[in-house]
Amino acid sequence: MTDSKTDYSDLDLPEDPEFDMDDIDKPLGRSFADALSDEAYDVADETDLLADLGDDLDAETSEFDAIEDALGVSDGSDGSSATETGSFADGLLAELEAEVAAGAREVGETSSSDFDYEPPEASDLEPSDPPPLAAEIDADADETLATEDDLEFGADAPPAPEESDFETPNDLPEDLPDDPPMDAAASGLGFDYDFGDAAAGDRPVPRISIHAYCQRPATQTLLQASGRDRRMSNASLEVLTGGVAAAVERYTVETTPNLIIVECTSDAQTVLAELDMLAEHCDEGVKVIVIGLANDIRLYRELMRRGVSEYLVPPLEPVQLIRAISSLFVDPDQPFFGRTIAVCGVKGGGGASTLAHNFAWAVSERLQQNATLIDLDLNFGTTGLDFNEEGAQSVADALLSPERFDEAVLDRLITKATERLSLFTAPATLDRTYDFDPDVYSAVLEQVRKSVPFVVMDMPHIWSDWFKGTIVSADDIIIVAGPDLASLRNGKNLIDFLKAARPNDNAPHLVLNMVGMPKRPEIPVKDFAQAIDTEPSLVMPFDPQLFGTAANNGQMIADVSVDSKCTQGIDYLASTITGREMQAEQSSLLSKLFKR
Repeated sequence: MTDSKTDYSDLDLPEDPEFDMDDIDKPLGRSFADALSDEAYDVADETDLLADLGDDLDAETSEFDAIEDALGVSDGSDGSSATETGSFADGLLAELEAEVAAGAREVGETSSSDFDYEPPEASDLEPSDPPPLAAEIDADADETLATEDDLEFGADAPPAPEESDFETPNDLPEDLPDDPPMDAAASGLGFDYDFGDAAAGDRPVPRISIHAYCQRPATQTLLQASGRDRRMSNASLEVLTGGVAAAVERYTVETTPNLIIVECTSDAQTVLAELDMLAEHCDEGVKVIVIGLANDIRLYRELMRRGVSEYLVPPLEPVQLIRAISSLFVDPDQPFFGRTIAVCGVKGGGGASTLAHNFAWAVSERLQQNATLIDLDLNFGTTGLDFNEEGAQSVADALLSPERFDEAVLDRLITKATERLSLFTAPATLDRTYDFDPDVYSAVLEQVRKSVPFVVMDMPHIWSDWFKGTIVSADDIIIVAGPDLASLRNGKNLIDFLKAARPNDNAPHLVLNMVGMPKRPEIPVKDFAQAIDTEPSLVMPFDPQLFGTAANNGQMIADVSVDSKCTQGIDYLASTITGREMQAEQSSLLSKLFKR
C-alpha cells in the first residue's frame, strides 16, 4: 500500500489564509490513547469527589449523634431499643425531605402555570350562541314582559291572566309529604337561605304585625315554632289556615298587616292567579312572602316582577324563615348588626368577670377583631380596675337617657383600651340603685351592636326581668362554674332555662373554672358534665399566681404569660365562638431546634 496524497485541486474551496491543504490528510481529533488517558483522569476525579462526599456524610452523622446525646435520644447503639425511641437524625432528615418535596411541588405548580400557558386562538374569543336552555328562559321572560302589564302588591291591579305564561304547568307530586325534614335548608333544590354572615349577629324582627296562611300542617308547625323564637319577641304573629283564599276573604273587609306569609301548593298558573287576586286587596307598602313547593326559576322571576318580597321552598328551619323576615325590614343606611356574647357566672366569686374581660381582649388583640366590652354589673363592676381605665362616663349614663343615646353619645361614653377594644365601664358606686326597664337595656345594646362586630357583656350574678331578657336575646352565652355542688345545681337550673327559652339557638358554652385547687374536694369533670347534661367547652386550671399578678397590675393574663394554659384556653374559646382563626406562626422542627 503506497502512501500518497489525494489531489484536491479540482475542488472549489474557500480561500482562508490559515487553511492548509496538507492538513486535510492528517488524523482528525486525538488519538485513542489520549482519549483513554483523559477518561482515566475523569474517573480519578469522580473517585476523589465521592471520597469527599463520604467525609461530609461522616461529619453530618457525627453532628446528629452529638445532638442526640445532648437531647437524651438513643439510637439503639447503647443497648436500648432503637425501634421504641427512634432516631432523631432520621426524623430531621425525613422532615428536610418533606420540606424539600413540598417546595418542589410549589415550584412545579408555579412553573407549569407560568410557562405552560397557550394563548387562545382568535376563533375562541368570538362570542358564541347562548345555551339552548338559557335562550329558552330569556325568550319566555321577554314574552311574559311584553304580553302582561306590571302588577305590584299595594297598587291597582288589572284582572288575573286567563292563560298561563308558562309552556307547561309544574309537575308536582300528588302525594306531598305533610312533614318534610327540617334538618337541612333546601337540600338539592338550588336555593340558599344563608341571609348574611354566619359569624354576625341575628337582627331581631322589629315591631310589626304578621299574618301567615298555611295549607299543610308542617308549615303551620314551622310558623308556630318561629313565633316562639327570641328574635320574634317584638313582632305580632298570627298563624291561620286556608292559604291565599282565606287571605283574600279576610282582607276584603280588613286592612292588611305589615307582612303576609302565604303558602301555595298549586301549579305555577294557579299560584299566579291566586296572588293576582290577593294583590287587589293589599294596601300600599305591604310585604309578601310566598312559601311554595316548586323549584322553578321562571316562577321565581315572575313573582319578583309582580312585587312578591321573597319566595321560599321547603325544607325550612325557623331561623331561616326569621332571617328572611328580618332581611325585609333592614335599614339600608345601617345594615350592619354586631354579635352579642353574654358571660355569666352561676355563683359569686367564680371568675366570670375575669373570664369576660380576658375573652374580650382575646377577640380584639389575638383574633384582630373590633369588640366592645360592656360591664352590666353597675354597682360592683371591675372592668375599669382590670384594664386600669377608670373613666368619668359609664354605661349608666346611657341607661339613664336612652332616648338621647346615639352614635355621637356612644363615642363620648366609651373608653378605648386598645386600638380594637372599647370599654363601656360600670360606675361601680353605691350612691344609687339601678332598676331599669328591660326595653332600656335592649335599646342601648342595639345601638352598640351597630358599631362593632362583637359585643361582650359582663353579666352580674342576679336574677331579674332585664337580666333574663338580656341573656336570652344574646347570640352566644358563656356559663362559668366551679367544680362544686352549688355550681352544679345553679348551673343546671340556668342551662335548662336557657335551652327551653332558646330552642333554635346553640346551647350555652360551659366553662369549668379553677379546677385543681389544692386541698379542696372537687366533683370530677366527667361526673359534672354528666350531671349537668352539658360537655364543658373549656376547663381552666387553678392558677392563682397568674391571675393575681394580672389583677394587681391592671393587665390581662396574656400580658403576664402568653404561653400559659389559661391564655391558650381563652384563645381557643374565643376562636370557637367567633368563628375566627388566629394566624399562628408556622415553624419547622429544625427552626425549633436551632432556637434552643
